[in-house]
Amino acid sequence: MKIFTDTQIKELDQYTIEHEPIAGIDLMERAAKALTQAIVEEWTTQTPFVVFAGPGNNGGDALAVARMLAEKGYQVSVYLFNIQSNLSEECAENKERIIDCKKIANFVEVHDNFDPPQLTENMVVVDGLFGAGLSKPLYGGFSALVKYINQSPCKVVSIDMPSGLLKEDNTYNVSVHIIQADLTLTLQLPKLSMLFADTQRYLGRLRILDIQLSADYIENVKTLFNIVEEQDIRHLLISREDFAHKGSMGHALLMAGSYGMSGAALLAAKACMRSGVGKLTVSTPRCSYNVMQTALPEAVLKLDDKEAYISEVLDAEGLDAIGIGPGIGQKEETGVAMISQIKRARCPIVLDADALNILGTHRSWLQQLPKNTILTPHPKEFDRLDGTVGDGAYDRLMKACKMAKHLQVYIILKGHYSALCMPDGKVFFNPTGNSGMATAGSGDVLTGIITALLARGYSRENACLVGMYLHGLAGDMAAEVKGKESLIASDIIQYLPAAFQYLNS
Repeated sequence: MKIFTDTQIKELDQYTIEHEPIAGIDLMERAAKALTQAIVEEWTTQTPFVVFAGPGNNGGDALAVARMLAEKGYQVSVYLFNIQSNLSEECAENKERIIDCKKIANFVEVHDNFDPPQLTENMVVVDGLFGAGLSKPLYGGFSALVKYINQSPCKVVSIDMPSGLLKEDNTYNVSVHIIQADLTLTLQLPKLSMLFADTQRYLGRLRILDIQLSADYIENVKTLFNIVEEQDIRHLLISREDFAHKGSMGHALLMAGSYGMSGAALLAAKACMRSGVGKLTVSTPRCSYNVMQTALPEAVLKLDDKEAYISEVLDAEGLDAIGIGPGIGQKEETGVAMISQIKRARCPIVLDADALNILGTHRSWLQQLPKNTILTPHPKEFDRLDGTVGDGAYDRLMKACKMAKHLQVYIILKGHYSALCMPDGKVFFNPTGNSGMATAGSGDVLTGIITALLARGYSRENACLVGMYLHGLAGDMAAEVKGKESLIASDIIQYLPAAFQYLNS
């Protein structure tokens, strides 16, 4: 699923109008029908509605929704803000239709002073002030109205976007000047800012409504930002041949574990084995021997001379993928061993956890990473790599994109909607996963999965895409049974087989 820029969104509307063809007012009517249906599915006619409409097309949508709700028997009061006496063409047309509708309980066109209605807990406000039409933060009277709505006990439904929220960069936005919706009904495609952690509180529940905008335009126009879809992942899966043997299924190496962190090594190794690798070697300190040998006898252990941490470099001959980082600690000897192992490698590499922390304290080593290395930082790990503190999710994403292009590496910025930043500048957001996966060890599991897929023969790009999706899907399946509160990282591994089976079905 593509994510369009502001310009592309406007072009999509215009392209639909010209090539369907359909008049703008009729396209607005079609959108309003979809919006109204979504609202009717949520609330009965016993719920009174207050509609706040702005002067643009978002306001036109809101006016059309108000009329349709009234025609279905809802009690609807409408406030149209026409401060500068300059309505869009479609908004003006819907204003006339509202005036002609005899079932509207109350219609007020606001030109200057505004006496806001009392908003009670049994009411629903339809926010049609600006939607996706803003290019700068709200101010003045409209920001005061937003504050009034947010402070009231009513429910809020926002059309397309909560008014005040910008489509992409909200770094310097004013949080109290943004509608806090309970439900956001966005049209056709999500907007970039909807995928960030620091904007979720404004969206409430998000529903994407298909209003049949031009499929040709959507398919043919290229975008930098995309959301991975299930059908994409199904097409990327490599089948397991009937005559396969462990030698043809790839040999992976994991450098993982230190004193007190053997569990990280075990989680990554188990996930790697459950993701189809033919042979797994685990480089780990001697303190991990009993844990690893007992809990995962399928893995081959290469025990370091050190009891508590990794200090040695292994022969990279015959390896198909290397994963480095889970639980290795940040001792200087470990760091030297890590960068030496990276330089010796002739196969794809995944770096996570302490491997990233080591790079964060030796940032000059970033220039020594082979092209197409895969890094999987969570936000704070990325900030250490970048040497800055991210000023919000959008800022951090842009920095990750810049780093991925500069170093020619793949960066998976982990979180809800994990973002894969590609060397060519494209970004793919992963839709699977849930907040129950915000638990120690989840990242180690992802490292194991991606390392196995690389060893199996997946390209770097496809290993990242399939690995992210599988990881989240297994987490979703685990949460269905165990609940989000009780989810632990080993549950994700437990449901990896079911995730594979589902995608292969």
